[in-house]
Amino acid sequence: MRLALVLLVLSALAGCAASPAPPFFGAQRQQVTRGGHDYVLYRRGDRVEVIRLGYARPGEHRAIRATMLSLIPELTGCRPWKHSLHGDSGEMRGRLVCPAG
Repeated sequence: MRLALVLLVLSALAGCAASPAPPFFGAQRQQVTRGGHDYVLYRRGDRVEVIRLGYARPGEHRAIRATMLSLIPELTGCRPWKHSLHGDSGEMRGRLVCPAG
């Protein structure tokens, strides 16, 4: 019982806040909810990081990754440079290709 309570508290704390990777400290931050999941997007210049907050059940990860990819142009106005993207359904980083002007 005690272990279950500790695990519950730790998982609740893990879903409360997202901290960016060091290269994104001080970056522009946006938070959105899509499909029942919360996401935080950090942008600094031509680089982007997307973090999913909270728990994802098995079988949801492919759709979550697709949602994360769709959030990048929606929130930044730029498309992700596919060859630069790395990460999974919890955290993804990459570079942006933005329209001139």
